[in-house]
Amino acid sequence: MSVPPVPAPPEFNSFAELDFADLERSLLRPRTLISGLLTTLVAGMTLLALIPLFSVVWMLLWRGGHKLSMICFTELPPAPLEQGGGFGNAILGTLIIVCLAALIAIPFGVLSAVFLAQSAPDDKLALVVRFAAKVLTGFPSILAGVFAYGAIVLLTGGFSAIAGAVAVAILMLPTILLTAEDAIRMVPAKMKEAAIGMGATQTQVTLMVSLPTAMPGILTGIMLAVARGAGETAPLLFTALFSNYWPLQHGRIDLLQPTASLAVLIYNFAGTPFKNQVELAWAAALVLVLLVLAANIAGQLFSRRQVQ
Repeated sequence: MSVPPVPAPPEFNSFAELDFADLERSLLRPRTLISGLLTTLVAGMTLLALIPLFSVVWMLLWRGGHKLSMICFTELPPAPLEQGGGFGNAILGTLIIVCLAALIAIPFGVLSAVFLAQSAPDDKLALVVRFAAKVLTGFPSILAGVFAYGAIVLLTGGFSAIAGAVAVAILMLPTILLTAEDAIRMVPAKMKEAAIGMGATQTQVTLMVSLPTAMPGILTGIMLAVARGAGETAPLLFTALFSNYWPLQHGRIDLLQPTASLAVLIYNFAGTPFKNQVELAWAAALVLVLLVLAANIAGQLFSRRQVQ
């Protein structure tokens, strides 16, 4: 028995029956006009907001690009009237300080995130820790330097890479903690319940299910924290200070001596009246921006991996 075809609605029987006059007139309605105006306004404001960013990048490429060479990565900073030179020790010092800060901040941040993610919503200690972490996200960086100065520099009797790492770790900690907590909370509950159903303890569920699954999000927070720590200047002025020498002494890294960094080198050289040092400051700023950009791109890649 054949089923008769269902007739199409009368308003869609023929393409020729569409009233194009009404469609054209709808473009002039107030609602459509307001939508178009607001879209244009938002697009214009976005372009205006991008102008300072692209201006800074263009200025760095123009002023620092022509000075950038392999000599900058292999030589020490020059004296005021000396020509040439580089900032290889500042690059190495920045990497040392940031790596030390990451070694301090990552364990505390991830462990605290595990506690916050598994705590009850009304846990008072968890509420206090989370509130303190959010306050630290807006913590002035210079205060972290003052704290590290009083706690490390005065205690050890001198400026050092360790003191700088402590100050930078304080600034990196809230980013790692809050990002890792969100990543752990996003782990599906079914995965945890399945592991518990197979006889896994809470510790095993955390180590073998929650943390591996949330690792892309945790790495995203780490990369963002590293990007922030690499660009800090004020804390290092109070802690690591600066040095015109390599941080390697007799084949090993001396962590208890003043250590150079790109941010402080830019601060020192940008205000001098010597052309060579000013040009090196522009080149160092370009290198620092590239390092921060690389860390941010890595964070975005990890974030996309988590979403997928």
